[in-house]
Amino acid sequence: MEVIDHATVTFAGGIQGDYRGAMKGKPYKRQVTLIEASDWATAQDLVGHNIAWQERRANLLAEGIDLPQRPGARLRVGTALLEVTRETDPCERMEALAEGLRAALTPDWRGGVCTMVVEEGEVAVGDTIRIEA
Repeated sequence: MEVIDHATVTFAGGIQGDYRGAMKGKPYKRQVTLIEASDWATAQDLVGHNIAWQERRANLLAEGIDLPQRPGARLRVGTALLEVTRETDPCERMEALAEGLRAALTPDWRGGVCTMVVEEGEVAVGDTIRIEA
């Protein structure tokens, strides 16, 4: 995982350079993933570790917002518009980082949200995330 300060978001590829965002089948429901900073911190407290957020393998870290936990909700991030498709399920890689981390990320969508791109655009560190619908 690479931490960058800005990125282009496209229909065909999600976050530019992230092979997971590429459209594979229709509809592809995991183009851009977001996790709340507070949820990651809670999970870290539960397992007694301090692991960098990017190890979660989410595309974007959201601070100061409670991400909607419902498919169809729309998020404006920078100039891109994203639609929540489902919860991001924590995978077995989380257990490799810390025992119990997968379970700590499971309740209440703590592992984050998956989205698909509705409008292409640019995102950058510090952009406001707005819930539009």
